[in-house]
Amino acid sequence: MGFFRKKEDKVKEDFFRVGAIANTHGLKGEVKVFPTTDDPKRFDFLKQVFLDTGREKMELEVERVRYFKNLVIVKFKGIDNINDIEKYKGCDLLVTRENAVPLEEGEYYLADIMGAQVFTEDGEEFGVLEDVLETGANLVYVVEHEENEVLLPVIPSCVKQVDVEEKKIVVHLLPGLLD
Repeated sequence: MGFFRKKEDKVKEDFFRVGAIANTHGLKGEVKVFPTTDDPKRFDFLKQVFLDTGREKMELEVERVRYFKNLVIVKFKGIDNINDIEKYKGCDLLVTRENAVPLEEGEYYLADIMGAQVFTEDGEEFGVLEDVLETGANLVYVVEHEENEVLLPVIPSCVKQVDVEEKKIVVHLLPGLLD
């Protein structure tokens, strides 16, 4: 089936979300970032990010990073005052595809299969992958099927094949999934 990067969300073809500004931290322009990437320590290696303001993507240089509980405290170069950053609370931090975490053999970004056609093992068209949910145990594909949402656990007994190039997923419908 292959492995995947579950949290680096695709925002557009060229950008992946790695976090969102949760709040300011102190008065000197630092922010608390809620990471949306598999490994928050990846912030140690980020040199630049793009701040998605909704209207534009501002390129920011990362000056320093530290960690507090489940958050990442980030200081951007040239932003030295709480007033300069406060208005960006809730905004996403993005990286380019080139700066995303490199994939290992057989891995793929979930963002690259969004909108994929989902087929049963018998070759019947089942629906379209609309979203992916995280649960404690595994991911769950949200598939639009006959104007309903069907939740499919991403486990080997259910998801049999993922073809990123063709944007095609083959599934085995476990008993009870359509009830």
